[in-house]
Amino acid sequence: MRYFRMLAFITLILLNCSGPGELKVDDHSVAGVDLARYSGLWYEIASLPARFQEGCVCSTAEYRVIGDYVEVTNSCRQESPQGKLRRVTGKARPVPGSNNSRLKVTFFWPFSGDYWIVGLDPDYRWAMVGHPQRKYLWILSRKPELDEKTFAALVERARVLGYPVERLRRSDQSCD
Repeated sequence: MRYFRMLAFITLILLNCSGPGELKVDDHSVAGVDLARYSGLWYEIASLPARFQEGCVCSTAEYRVIGDYVEVTNSCRQESPQGKLRRVTGKARPVPGSNNSRLKVTFFWPFSGDYWIVGLDPDYRWAMVGHPQRKYLWILSRKPELDEKTFAALVERARVLGYPVERLRRSDQSCD
């Protein structure tokens, strides 16, 4: 658990590093997000994984609106579907003026990372979450699987947005 938290801490520091090639905000995130509809359990279908995800399978993210923030609980199994459960909880706050499509996520105060919703199904069945510098990307679904047509369309959208989709890793969701 301590190792997982340290990796998440380091990742948040890296998420805040700025560099060349960053797009304008309006070029990247969706127009708006209803956080109440976004709440609930999401399964990771694919990702440009962050370091803290190394060795993770069956990754999920659960969101719960609490007052003016969203509680974020990321979970995964270590190494195999039967492996040890790893979990970390943080707080996400909407960025003013983003209509809830961009959040700042904090797992270890005072450090926070950018969480931009860059694709969202109108019925909130899938979401695509990224970072302004395109270092990280998560394709999420309400179910442990996503049909190939939708997945291919999301990968193409990510490519158009400038994400290095050749590094995209499909996630193992074979846990019971």
